Order: sequence, then structure tokens, then C-alpha cells
Amino acid sequence: MVVSAPRRFYKNVAVIQTELGWGVTLDGKVLRSPAKNALDLPSRALAHAIAGEWDAQTEKIHPHSMPLMQFAATAIDRIGPARASIVVDLAGYAGTDLICYRATEPATLVERESQTWDPLLDWLRRRYDVSLAVTSGIVPIPQPQASLEALTRAVDGFGDFALSALATLVYAAGSLVIALAVAEGELTAEQAAHAAQLDELYQAERWGEDKDALERRVGQLAELVAARRFLDLLNQP
Repeated sequence: MVVSAPRRFYKNVAVIQTELGWGVTLDGKVLRSPAKNALDLPSRALAHAIAGEWDAQTEKIHPHSMPLMQFAATAIDRIGPARASIVVDLAGYAGTDLICYRATEPATLVERESQTWDPLLDWLRRRYDVSLAVTSGIVPIPQPQASLEALTRAVDGFGDFALSALATLVYAAGSLVIALAVAEGELTAEQAAHAAQLDELYQAERWGEDKDALERRVGQLAELVAARRFLDLLNQP
């Protein structure tokens, strides 16, 4: 059954200061999360950006067009109550991280993976004093327990709002290393998309573009860009 988008029910959108930060009002009524929790936002810049998303809705409201609102709501409704399990889930990606599993052939792809992914592992060592093992093929290999524990602590160091964006970065890229590199400013969203899509892009160059794969990559990039913007807004006043 197709569910119709709800009609826009408000005229004016504004930003207000709350006891715990900043909020958004629709026709003077304080906006709450989908779970009816207070939408207390940590920065004025983020509140204005979310207000802009609501103001940009036309006759109908399309939640998918409001990624910043979705990140904030996820932080409040989902991450807050289940933070420990989410940290474990995200950190678990390090155990089978995308960039640790390399092609065996052709040589040009092997070289491209090395050129793109090795610098990320070098950065990981410098930033977190963590090393991850690399293998050829898809057979799982164990990673050093000390490295996995260190990366779990790194993920746990993100606040709830930042963790919401990090989760999208991890799920979109399929890699904790790539996600951390974006979150820490080592990679742009566009560079992260290229790193995550490397194998697909290589195949497209050789055999031609697939429409569905292209649409998937475009959506993947959009998620990475939105998550990086959310993190930027968190760090603004």
C-alpha cells in the first residue's frame, strides 16, 4: 500500500533557544521528534538548517528530503536509548572492513586499491595508533583484538548527535575506516564515495555503466555529503 505524503500544515518556521540548546517551531508550536521527544539541538547553525528543511517543504512534507532532521531525530530517539549496542555495531565493521579485503587480479585494480586504501590505513595508524591486517580475497581474517578495542573506544568518543552521522557514514561506505576519515576531516564526502565505490567504478570503466548501480552510487554519495554537513553544523555556534 502506497502511503501518501502528509500535507504541509504550517506557514511559518522559526528557531528558538531552549533550556538545553536550540529548537524549531512551526507556527509557534515547538517541533518534536517522531517519538515525541524534545528536539533540543546542540547548535544554532544546525537548528537554522533544520528549520530551512521544514520551510523548503511545499504542498506536501517529504521526510526523505530532510536528512538533517532525520539525523537529529535518530540521535534523540534511537541512539540515546541504545547507545551501547550501536557503538558495538559500528565498531564491529572494523573486523571485516572493506579496505582490508583486496582483489587478487587484475593487476591494475590491485594497484588502484593499494593507492587508494593504503593511505587510509596509514592515517588510521597515525591517528589512533591502530593497525589492521590486509588480505587478498574474501575469506575473513581476524584483526588484532587491541585494534578492535581501540576503535570501539574511538567510536564511543562521539556524542549522540555525531554518532548519528557516523552511523550513516559507516553504513553508506561499508567501512569504519572510511567513515572515521570523513568524520575527522581526512577525506571529503566525495573522496570517501570514490574510496568506497572503487571496485564498482573499476568494473564500470571496463564493462560499461549499469543504471541501477549508478543510481545506488549517487544515493550513497548523497548520504555521505549529508552526514558530513550535519557534522559541520554541529561544530558551528
